[in-house]
Amino acid sequence: MTLIRPTPGVAPVPGPGVGRAVAVLVLVALGALIPLLGPSTALHRTGEAAAPGVEGVTLLRTVLFAALCVQVGELFVDRLARSLPGAPAERPRGWSPYAAGVGFVAALGLASVVATGNLVPDSVDQIDVGGLYASRDGRLALLEVNAFAVAGLCALSRRPGTQVWPLAALVVAEALRAHPPTEHTPLVGAGLTLVHLTCAALWVGGLVQVLRTVRRWGGTATGAALLGRYARTAALLLGAITATGIWSTLRRMPPETVLDQLTDTAYGRVLLAKVLLVAAVALLALWARIRLRRAADPLTACAPARSEVVVLGVVVAVSGLLTALPLPIRW
Repeated sequence: MTLIRPTPGVAPVPGPGVGRAVAVLVLVALGALIPLLGPSTALHRTGEAAAPGVEGVTLLRTVLFAALCVQVGELFVDRLARSLPGAPAERPRGWSPYAAGVGFVAALGLASVVATGNLVPDSVDQIDVGGLYASRDGRLALLEVNAFAVAGLCALSRRPGTQVWPLAALVVAEALRAHPPTEHTPLVGAGLTLVHLTCAALWVGGLVQVLRTVRRWGGTATGAALLGRYARTAALLLGAITATGIWSTLRRMPPETVLDQLTDTAYGRVLLAKVLLVAAVALLALWARIRLRRAADPLTACAPARSEVVVLGVVVAVSGLLTALPLPIRW
């Protein structure tokens, strides 16, 4: 994204387009390595056993989370852009229909795992589709599949804003799936996950869409205003994510065992990695906010914001891994 006009007579240097391409390649590589190597690394010498096919489940859940972020982010930023006085009518081409299709495939893959008793099926004959209706996890898996299908149809319709309803159902289903009735106070846990996942999707997807919109607008003052408005909202989202994350951790790891489980259990190790990554993202967000306020050209804040997107992509992959590992032990 070129934000400053090149000086006449000076040879142009390789633009940020090269940087974006490298960032995408790094993100894809890390996204592939985390499901492939993450489970074995996290479980090393913990004495815990992962469920069969944990690598595939991690990959599918990462794709599902990423698709959700893209769709939620487009809705969120479109609303922010409409609220700006004098905002250009142009918008970047929507990714929501494609994200819904990818999310549908990922949700279908996860449903097939549930349909075989949480085992990775070797053939189509092993998938008991009818059995999905007989269990709570199966019904929630079907709800997620249908939610992505309906969201995709809404994205292609004349009223793409109606995606909010199937996406809300998807988030609720994911929150309930993460906290079965056998858990202690499952509704509290589901409520925390609901807030945590919603805020995370708004933060990650919103930043991607803001950068795409600013680039589409060609570095105008309105673009800086949009980035500033998003930054103020992102600070609140980060606060909510931090609060719900800490509360959820203390529910699953009693305070006196947290330090031990962060290093001795697979779940704790991945959670620690996620915390460090989120801390790095927070520093990049702070850097972008300082540039936005103090730099002569506020849109130079896009540079750390692009780095923030890359790290957030890794956070999404780590979150997918976290959901596939054995839950921590309540000592």
